[in-house]
Order: sequence, then C-alpha cells, then structure tokens
Amino acid sequence: MWQSSPPGSIYDYIRVASFSIGPDGLIEQWSRRAAELFGMTADAAVGMDPVEAFMPAELRRNGHRRVVEILDGREWTGLVPFRIPGERAVRGVAELYVMPSETKTGERAALCLVVDVRALRRIETDLAASQAIFGQSPFGFVLFGTDLAVVRANERFATVFGGRADDHRGRTVDDYLPPTEAARLTATLKRVLETGTSVTDLQLIGHAPGEPDRRHWSMNLYRVHSGSGRPVGIAGLATDVTRRHIAAREAASARRNLALLNEAGARIGTTLDLETTARELLDVAVPGFCDLASVDLYQGLLTGDDAPPGSWDSLRQESVGGSAQLRRVALASAVSDAMGATVADSAARDAGPPALGAVHQFPYGSPCAVALRTGNVEVVPGDDRGFVQSTLAVPMVAHDTVVGLVQFSRTKGSEPFGERDRGLAGELAARAAVCIDNARLYRREHERALILQRSLLPPGAPEAAGLDIACRYLPGNTATEVGGDWFDVIELPGHRTALVVGDVMGRGLRAAVAMGELRTAVRTLALLDLEPAEVLAALDEVARGLGAPGGSAGALPKGSQGGAQWPSRAAHKSREADLSEVYLATCVYAVYDPVTRRCTFANAGHLPPAVVEPGQRAVLLDVPPGMPLGVGGEPFEEVEVELKEGALLALYTDGLIESRDHPLDEGFKALRDALVEPERPLEDVCEHVLNTLDTRHGEDDIALLMARIRGLPVDAVGDWRLPREPRSVGRARELARDQLLDWGLGELVDTTELLVSELVTNALRYGEGEIRLRLLRDRTLVCEVWDAGLVQPRRRRARDTDEGGRGLQLVGMLSAGWGSRRTPRGKTVWFELALPDGKPAAEPTVEQLLSMY
Repeated sequence: MWQSSPPGSIYDYIRVASFSIGPDGLIEQWSRRAAELFGMTADAAVGMDPVEAFMPAELRRNGHRRVVEILDGREWTGLVPFRIPGERAVRGVAELYVMPSETKTGERAALCLVVDVRALRRIETDLAASQAIFGQSPFGFVLFGTDLAVVRANERFATVFGGRADDHRGRTVDDYLPPTEAARLTATLKRVLETGTSVTDLQLIGHAPGEPDRRHWSMNLYRVHSGSGRPVGIAGLATDVTRRHIAAREAASARRNLALLNEAGARIGTTLDLETTARELLDVAVPGFCDLASVDLYQGLLTGDDAPPGSWDSLRQESVGGSAQLRRVALASAVSDAMGATVADSAARDAGPPALGAVHQFPYGSPCAVALRTGNVEVVPGDDRGFVQSTLAVPMVAHDTVVGLVQFSRTKGSEPFGERDRGLAGELAARAAVCIDNARLYRREHERALILQRSLLPPGAPEAAGLDIACRYLPGNTATEVGGDWFDVIELPGHRTALVVGDVMGRGLRAAVAMGELRTAVRTLALLDLEPAEVLAALDEVARGLGAPGGSAGALPKGSQGGAQWPSRAAHKSREADLSEVYLATCVYAVYDPVTRRCTFANAGHLPPAVVEPGQRAVLLDVPPGMPLGVGGEPFEEVEVELKEGALLALYTDGLIESRDHPLDEGFKALRDALVEPERPLEDVCEHVLNTLDTRHGEDDIALLMARIRGLPVDAVGDWRLPREPRSVGRARELARDQLLDWGLGELVDTTELLVSELVTNALRYGEGEIRLRLLRDRTLVCEVWDAGLVQPRRRRARDTDEGGRGLQLVGMLSAGWGSRRTPRGKTVWFELALPDGKPAAEPTVEQLLSMY
C-alpha cells in the first residue's frame, strides 16, 4: 500500500466492493471485497448472470431491464436487495453504482461499485449516538488529538471554562490548569496515548475563570482508536468533585471529633471525685481540642448542699451583683504553664484570672455569667492585647442542673472555633457534667436505698385458695445496706397460686432497684398465665436488659461447679466488686393447683424448695437449678410434684442457711431438722425455723415463704367432658345450673348459664377436639372451658351490622374477670364471679349494653 488513509477515514468503516459486467451481461471481473460481501469466490462468480445469481425472483425482470439500459450506455444508482446464491432468504440491501464502460473492441460493458447499506446505517446511528452522548453529557467531555491539543469539547466543558465549545479547539492543558497541574496532566496524556492504559479518577486542582475559590476535578482518560485500530487521540471525562472534597474534609473533621468523644467517654468519670473528673476533662481537651482550658464548679456543689445553686430556678433568681460563687478546680495549657488565663477571665477580672482553688464570681453581664444563666454556649472573641484568639464559655449541664462552667480557648494562629466545635464543646462539657452530678447523687444513694427498702417490704398475711401461707422478710442491718431478696404470692386464674422467691446478687441501691423491677416483672408475667419455665425465660431477658454483663459476669460462680449441686451464694458475694455493674439474680417460681394438689416448679440458680409431709422427714425437692437470671443461653426445666393434704412447702433465700462459719450442706441439714411438726400453726413454724437456724441475721437478708397444702374439697369442683356437637351447649347450661343449685348459688344461675353458653359456643365454633367444662367454688366462682384449639380468643368491637362478635364483650361485662391461657393440649378460657353477699346483683346499665352495638 503506497499511502494509508488518514486516521478515522470513512474507508476504515465502509468496504467498497466492485465487479464488472461484460457485453453479454455476465460477470467478467470479481473483486475480493465482493467475495467478502456476497460470500462467493471469483471462480464461482465470473461468468454468472448477476441478476439471476443475486437478486430475488420477483425483482429479476426489472433487473434484466436495468442491465440492458446500462449496456446501452446509461448510468444507474440505486438500492438493490441481494441474497447469497443457494439461499432463498434476502440477506441485505446494497447501494449499487453502475458506470458504463467499453472493451478494447468497442463493445459496451459496465463497472459496478457496491456498498452494504447496513454499514452505512450503522455509521449514521453511531454518529447520532456519539453526538447525543458528547453533546448532552452532564460532564465535561473533551477529545485530545495525538498532538495533545483539544480536538473537540462539549458544551458542559465550555460552561466551566468559558466561551463556545468550538472556541476550545486547538487549546492545550496549559490554558486551563496551573503549571504544576498542567505538567502532571500532560505526562498522563502521553502515557495513555503510548500505552493505551486508561486512567480513572485523576485528581486535578485549578480555578474556573472568574472564580477565586479552588475547584477540584476528577478526570478519566482513555485512548480512542479508528475502525482499523489506529490511535486517533485521548478522550477525557471531567467531573467537578469540589463538593465531594468539602464533604470529605468535613467527614475527616467529624471523625476527629468522634475520636475525641470516644476518648472522653473512656477517660472522663473514672472516679467519683469531682476535682479528678474536672482534670480528666481538661486532659482530653488540651491540646487535642484547644490550647487553654479551665473548669469552675459551684461552691455549693463542693460543700455538699442538697440543692446546688446551678438549678434552673436558682439561676433565674441570681442578683445583678454577679453569678453564684464558683471554685476553680482545674487548669490546663498547651502554650505555657504560666498562661492559664482565658480571654473571658481577662475581660471579666482586671486583677487577673482566678488561681487554682480560688472561690470567685463572674460579673452579671459577662459572657460566663450569661452562659450559666441561659445554659447556652457563649463565644467570646479575643482582643489585640492578648494572645487568645477566642474562647468558648460552656455551661456544664446534667439533668437540668448547671454544675459549673468550662472555658475552652484557642491562641492566635490556631484555627478559629466553628459551629461543629461549639457542638463538640457542649458534648464534652455535658459528659463531664453527668459524671460530676453522679458523684453528687452517690452521696444520697444510701438514704434512698433505705427508703426504697421500706417501700418494697412485702404485704403481710397473703391469702390463696387451697393454701395457708406464712412469710418472713428480715432485711440486713445498716452496715450491710439493703439487699435484693424478695418473695411474692400471686393469685392466678382457676384458683391457682404462684409462689415466688428470688435474690438479686449485690447490695445497695442498684440491688434494691433490680429487686423492685424483677418483682414487678414477675407479677406482670404471672398475669399472662405462662408456664413456670416460660416465666423464668422471660424474666431472664428482663434481667439481662437491666445491666451490661461482660467478662466474668456471664460465668457461673465457683460454687456451682466442680460437683456441687447448688451454687454457693457466698462465692458470689465475695466477688461483689466484680459483679457490681452486672444484674444477676436467682429465683424459684412455683404454680400450685388446689384442685389436683399439684405444684409445678422452675428454678433459676436458686436453692431447692423444701417439703415436709405429715409423718415424714423434710426433703429437698430435686428441681434442676438452671442458670441464674441475667446469664442467659440455657432453657429452664419444669418439675411437677403432687403434694399431700397437710404437707408443708418452704421457699427461702440463702441468708437462712448460708454462713461463712459452716458449709452449705450443713445449712441444708439444719433446715430439714428445723422443719418438724408441720401440723403446728404456720406462724409458729416460721418462728421456730428462724430461731433454730444459725442465720447470723444482719449479715444478709432473709426471705422465708411457707405454705400448707389445703386442696379444694371434692364437692367444691364440678368437672364434665362434652362431645363436640351443637347440643353440648344446652347440656353445659344444664350441668352448670344443677351444680350451682347444689351449692346454694341460685343467684348466679342466670349469669353463669349465659356465660357458659357463650364460652362453649366459641369452643364449638373456633376450637378443636373434645370440650371440658369445670366449675370451682372457693372464695369466688370460677368457670373454665377447655378445648384442643390453639387459637386464643380475642375480644373485638362488633359493627352495627354484625350478627355476632359480642359474646366476649358480654363475658367481660357480666363477670368479675375473664381470660385465656395455653395448656399442654390446647387452651382454657375462664371467667370468675363473686359469690353472693346477700345484696342484689348489679345489673348492666343501658350504656354498657349499648356499648356492644
């Protein structure tokens, strides 16, 4: 090839084929490109009629006519469908240019030039797409030639650097960037042109025309080739990332602030000493946040006043003479040890800044006094005479109480305080303020713990169906503070009773608060009528939410391992300092059914219940102790025990049997020996146990709950099974009516029949399996309907047009209480009625009846 076409020539994309037709209308010459286009070699094509070979049958007549006209000397240009010989389908459309020619003998012939129209259409589409992408791109698009001059730029590029897009043709990078950046971009362009390796996210810094601020651009560069693969230039896509750089700079500042806050959280408040906490604050702030700092605390806070002068009400009442008295408790400087004065101090006091430990007041109108009164951060600018650039006067506020003031100052030459700095200063001061306020509150903890202890004393002489109950609660003495022992007796549906005894590990206000929360949680969970193991599992979640266990807090004490069956609470309490930040508790939860005289136990690391039956020696029930509450990770087991009539059940805490002077086994033996003569009055039995055992009372709290088993008489229970059929509703009403009449409760017949009918109907409609009806008479009348369905009833408000849906509303209106609970084989729905007291029963009001509609 003597000479190549210029880079990007149209001939790189369009291949022109040629062939010639002789005087006889047959192909005489066949080019190689014609062979590529039509898929036929020259040997096969020469001598063929082109019309018959390449044109569809329906076009051949016109084709022959055109060939005759061409051989008569006429030129012709047009689009001609063609096909590959041997195939029936049309494969494409060719643009054909036919020029008449002559042979050496003067005969007429023709030269044909052929271009595949599909290639032309692709070029048109590519040009349109390229123009759309280049012209409509929201990013700056520029094309550099091989000489690194701009060949083309889009409108977005021109918008940034001025002028029209065509005005940038021929410019170089030196026209847009500073010398250093221009040299770097030029070297990159050369490397991309030579190697063909693309460059992404090349960061460049410069100025847009007429703008003083620096701009940041991210540039992607790649080499551009012609259709033949020849490099024709470098394409560049530029994006303005100035905002991204600003955001990144702000994010870096935010990360530094977060790191400072994280350090503050770790270093501030390690002790309950006020001055130490103030110094810890300044150790964090100087020099990481400021150059100078000081802390002033209210004098009343330091002297132990119950109501510090920094409360909002007292601040509003300050006289015009100045703020309340404060004491300077901490100073820090990164500039010089002798430079402890902030600009606010210099402006407020002509005599110089307060010395460390000095008691002083801020003038009423000073920025520091304003910050103390309003609780807002005040910015104090520096003056020309001093070396301090500016100061932040930040009130230390904790729980709506201003405990003091911290001042942060930066010297001249440092970056001035910004809005983020004000927020950070407030956060640092607030964290220190909370620690300081905690130290103040700690002094009052013991007194409040004693008050809380008295409020949590259990009620005396609790009552329960089928049980005689006696209890004792003996708190520890003043030297040992308040403990976390508790017990409770909770009435459950069906005249059942829950008996609970628990013990929170640790002492003081935390243990008392945990005891109160766990005791409340037990009562709440008991009202849900869950199984004992489920109650302890939920209570374990509550206990884990009260504290933050970590390290050894989640492990069992040594007394619960190595072959010992029951955990030693002495081992736990000897490590009280290690567990002071963790809520752990033991608990035993029992549910007694007076109809069957069966009691179901579940234990969370507590001591085993003791049972003594008439004529027998006391025994410890084999209830798996499980993990203490707050440890988590292990399920709780249940044990069901049938207790004989007159048997004695004892639940207790470790203060009753555990002592440093004898092992735990001796305490168990002493308890069994003390539980004798169960037929004696329960109060006497309690006193005998407490007087017999060497409890060392005062070292630990003692909780003792004793219950004598009194099952419901057989004639106080009505129990029937009903088939699953509609007539069982009427049968249930008859059984309930007859039983109530036998008990002499005729006043309750109408109400009971109505409510029994509703519950049995619901069991037939929504339940499964056989239906069981049970009536219990004790202090109240209880009706229970059992079925095998698992769907719990839900009370809803029926619409005016509904024909049903008001049954449970009626049950709730006419009964003293109602509910449902799960059973091992289904569910139980119950309601309770008060026994007649000789007064006429209250009838539903009109408003109550209308509320169902």
